[in-house]
Amino acid sequence: MPSTYCSLHYHAVFSTKDRYPLITPDWRNNLHAYLGGIVRNLNGVSLAVGGVVDHVHMLMGLRATHNLSGVMREVKGGSSEWIHNTVGKRSFVWQPGYFGVTVSPSQIEKVKEYILNQDEHHRHKTLEQEYLEMLKLAGIDYDERYVW
Repeated sequence: MPSTYCSLHYHAVFSTKDRYPLITPDWRNNLHAYLGGIVRNLNGVSLAVGGVVDHVHMLMGLRATHNLSGVMREVKGGSSEWIHNTVGKRSFVWQPGYFGVTVSPSQIEKVKEYILNQDEHHRHKTLEQEYLEMLKLAGIDYDERYVW
């Protein structure tokens, strides 16, 4: 084939260190916009960013030349610097790990809606419940001693 065609969409979730409720409503939307900007600056497509006080969800389209760990390193590092310098939370730190799963094109709208409605979703479910459910749905083996 003379050209490469890929549809690579990822749903990523990452939390504040120890899941502390540090992301307050007064700057949350600006953070989400900044996270999307990081993805765009990496030549990816930010389809949705949402979250609550202790974690963020991102739906992004990436190129075949991207690798998720490198993108996440840029997203978390760049946003930490932005939080330190713009919001003034010098002690802000993201948890080291993250959840990442590919999304079928047929499910993009469903995942986007889920991400953009995190406030409503978390009135009924904690991050811990949500995270374990996502791991199970994705078929990811895990040892609960090392999840948190």
